[in-house]
Amino acid sequence: MSAKQLGHFRKILEGWKGELSQDIDGTIHAMQEDATLFADPNDRASQESDMALELRNRDRERKLIKKIDETIAKIESKDYGYCEGCGVEIGLKRLEARPTATLCIDCKTLDEFRERQVAR
Repeated sequence: MSAKQLGHFRKILEGWKGELSQDIDGTIHAMQEDATLFADPNDRASQESDMALELRNRDRERKLIKKIDETIAKIESKDYGYCEGCGVEIGLKRLEARPTATLCIDCKTLDEFRERQVAR
């Protein structure tokens, strides 16, 4: 992969990471401001349920940020864009769709097929 392409993906990943970080920070501030004690148990339960859902979403985003950091480290070490399963280059279209992809489309398809077989 050329230096220009690596720079392109690095820019995408850093922008994505910035957006996710802002969302997480915004959620924390909003939860602190919106934390009110409702007298009605139904209102309180609804608020707690909303907060739990929001926290689960933010936890997923936190994990994605970790994966983005790992991907940026791969770009720096020049290991980005190669399949961890078979070692071939991951297609540019796949990386455009999912810049944090670690498997080529063939290995990912096989991996998903195995998961479906185990789930049955």
